[in-house]
Amino acid sequence: MKNAIVTGGTSGIGRAVAEMLLAKGYHVIITYAYDSNAAEALREMRQISPEVEIHEIDQTQRTATYAFLDYVKSSFKHVDCMICNAGITRRSSFKDSKDADWDDMMEVAVNSHYIIIRELYEMIPAGSRIIFTGSLMGLQPHGTVLAYGVTKAAVHALMKNLVKEFEGTGTTVNAVAPGFVDTPWQKNKPEEIRNNICRKTAIHRFASVDEIASAFRFCIENDFVNGSIIEVTGGYSYK
Repeated sequence: MKNAIVTGGTSGIGRAVAEMLLAKGYHVIITYAYDSNAAEALREMRQISPEVEIHEIDQTQRTATYAFLDYVKSSFKHVDCMICNAGITRRSSFKDSKDADWDDMMEVAVNSHYIIIRELYEMIPAGSRIIFTGSLMGLQPHGTVLAYGVTKAAVHALMKNLVKEFEGTGTTVNAVAPGFVDTPWQKNKPEEIRNNICRKTAIHRFASVDEIASAFRFCIENDFVNGSIIEVTGGYSYK
């Protein structure tokens, strides 16, 4: 059986991708932090397949990341798919942001995934898949949280550079860059803001998490997609 790790996989895009992997027959190891509904999510995912486990890991804390790696190394012989999805945002203006906000956002989205892939490198068989959750905000300026956009741009750059590290192995490394998706975070935004986003999106709505998960599926199933940022934005424009 193939093993997959999905960071930040109990809700939103991560959960949709985890459910897709379960349906494809993977054993899925999920990380999460600060999700009060994680136990319920686990029960529901086990209705798809019993081959799922979750681990509460605060990826802002490097010691927690290494503890998770110790578990993976001691419990599995190979990791065939890595979904680097975890990320956080701290909503504050540029002038009001704190050093800790920048550090935590970079640690989760970039540093922790760099460490996980580096430390598990010898466990990743030829022909495996590594997929990052990037963002439209890593391609266009983020109007609210500068640091979030920079972390996602760094995710895209990390993906591109990892392609060379896996050259000749058949392992592909890609990123999916969603626009605005109907995750719990987006659903809690004021209606005025949501309507403004829809007006700037050519399809005039948010994406569903399943529509984003289908882009991850494409990266998994196509052997020749490598080093690509797959944009799934609905034709969003800042103009």
